[in-house]
Amino acid sequence: MGGPLGAIIGRFPTAGPGMDGDSQTDGGIIRHNRRCRDLVFLFVFIAFWVAMIVNSSFGFNQGNPLRLNYGLDYKGNICGDRHGNPDIRELEVKYYMNPNQVYQSGTKDSQFSLADAKTICLMECPLPAEDGVNFVCDYPEGDIHLSVDDWIDRDYDYFEFLTPDMRNSSLQLQGPCYPVIFPSVNVFWSCQYIARASNSSMKHWQQMGGVAIDENMLIDKTIHKAINSRSAVLKRYVADIGKSWPVLIVCGWILPLFLSVMWLLMIRYFVAGMTWITVILFNALIISVTMFYYIKAGWIGNDPLTVVIGASDPYVTITGREINHLRAATILMTIIMIIAFLTSLAIARRILIATSVLKVAAKVIGEVQALIIFPILPYFVLAIFYLFWFSATLHLFSSGQVQKNDCNANCCSYDLKLNKVSCDNCCGYSVHYTPHIGIAILFHLFGCYWATQFILACSSTVIAGSVASYYWARGEISPEIPFLPVFASLRRLARYSLGSVALGSLVVSVVEWIRFILDSLRRRLKYVDTTSENFMGRTVSSSSQCCLGCIDWTLRSINRNAYIMIAITGKSFCKASSIATGLIMNNILRIGKVNVIGDVILFLGKLCVSLFCALFAFLMLDTYKYKSAHNKISSPLFPVLVCWALGYIVATLFFAVVEMSIDTIILSFCQDAEEHQGNAQYAPPLLMETLDGGGPGEMQRLTQGP
Repeated sequence: MGGPLGAIIGRFPTAGPGMDGDSQTDGGIIRHNRRCRDLVFLFVFIAFWVAMIVNSSFGFNQGNPLRLNYGLDYKGNICGDRHGNPDIRELEVKYYMNPNQVYQSGTKDSQFSLADAKTICLMECPLPAEDGVNFVCDYPEGDIHLSVDDWIDRDYDYFEFLTPDMRNSSLQLQGPCYPVIFPSVNVFWSCQYIARASNSSMKHWQQMGGVAIDENMLIDKTIHKAINSRSAVLKRYVADIGKSWPVLIVCGWILPLFLSVMWLLMIRYFVAGMTWITVILFNALIISVTMFYYIKAGWIGNDPLTVVIGASDPYVTITGREINHLRAATILMTIIMIIAFLTSLAIARRILIATSVLKVAAKVIGEVQALIIFPILPYFVLAIFYLFWFSATLHLFSSGQVQKNDCNANCCSYDLKLNKVSCDNCCGYSVHYTPHIGIAILFHLFGCYWATQFILACSSTVIAGSVASYYWARGEISPEIPFLPVFASLRRLARYSLGSVALGSLVVSVVEWIRFILDSLRRRLKYVDTTSENFMGRTVSSSSQCCLGCIDWTLRSINRNAYIMIAITGKSFCKASSIATGLIMNNILRIGKVNVIGDVILFLGKLCVSLFCALFAFLMLDTYKYKSAHNKISSPLFPVLVCWALGYIVATLFFAVVEMSIDTIILSFCQDAEEHQGNAQYAPPLLMETLDGGGPGEMQRLTQGP
């Protein structure tokens, strides 16, 4: 277990001549010859950050977030890109000009791909004429002496200016003008055909001598399949994060900061009622968020999620993966809501114990007042990191290369520059992703998790060192201690223990990512193997997931207590983990009695903050700004989940003041009791009263251990 902590942490004496320089600068709180620990992992963390910057610079150099939202035309331009040729900054909708190419790409065993069908960018999806036939013509160039603005004003139709050769080519569906026979709707910035040809337009087209046009349902399903592919949906989800950045700032940073500080202040001045308020508010919030999911899933009310941008035929129903994902999330939230309500009923009788534990933490916060405002420092560090990380994420996910497809398609189109029909440039353009881009994205995601865990661990370690100073001073502290312990603890962390914190956060991150990779492989194998799994396979899969989940939870618990012992003793991560584990095992009953229910209440408090952020995000995303035009998001699912996650992280940062205060006090009490034959000498009176709540017999059991 190591030497007694009484020899390490003193009673806040004045620095005397017998102390070394380090002790003097710390005011005598910690009298211990510390040295830098786990330096190798600190260098690993620094190298990791260098790699993160290099990895992100690749994304900033190669990526273009417009690719996440908008398609490519037949020239390789990104719709809506001001740097296109021509300038198409106002033309954001991708339109398939030749319906026969769309049909051909959807037929079985066809060598023609939809990616090679001729497409251009428009402002909105064209509609067939009520009497006659409308045309959508190619970008004006060559002998077509029109500006892009004039072309747009003419609804993309300059058929009357075509030469006889151009008209004959257009009637053969080889351009430069193509008839608008089918109505189409804007589905996530691509015009999806509705397989319901206009009789009037078709009749006029046939009278003009145009070639036959297929009216099969494949022209509808082929485009919808491309829009609804897994990769396209993932890109739209990532793009939603970029579109909803004002929501993320308000609901992911400003709101949780305000709510977390308010919760800490209420713990300080209104601790008696906070447990009941937390439980009741949690149930109200989870019910409210679940109801919003029901509304957006279309199961309640008349405001369901729609995949169509702008006006559309009310008799035409178009679905997408986004709606299915939202409905799955609704079912999951319903299950969580029921479990949460039953859990609240189960812990109702234990709430008084949690109140007693929170009173101890409130006492510490009242004495060491800087603990309330200290989390603002790591909060701003996290804010700067996430601004950089989210920006890099948008660029990494869009960092593929726009390249001409290698196709064997047999098709021809009129080239306005060459002024003739050409069969050499039939292949379209696509965004090609190399395997190293996927690795870069995974590394970027892992980096976010490790950096977040590292910052949270640093904050927890500083708080633990501050609270330990309060405990081992017997509560008899000088007027300077409200701010001194926090600054001294921060200084010790920066000087001695960053390597240990880097190691602890790395261990949790690696285990969590092993779980993620194994789960991804399990889903991939299940998707590939169409045969039913046998009982043994399902059992092994479920058991491995359960074991990894238990290991992850255990490591998180050990890490939290290890950070406490690092702050107190200055030991390395492994040594501090050993000390903390020994204390826990020797005093499992006393820690379990007063700590488990307190952790549950704190967890519910974090969920209250994050659920309130999710609820407010739903309200902001339900406004007209995010339901129309280019700001329309594909689904509120990802922005709401990100706001929930950010709210939970910020709440964890601030709630660690209470959480680490309780854990540090309890661990210090256990060590104190072991050093003094079962009678804690440094415990504050309020802690003794809390542990003495069960009577003399209970107190004797607590101090003697199991």
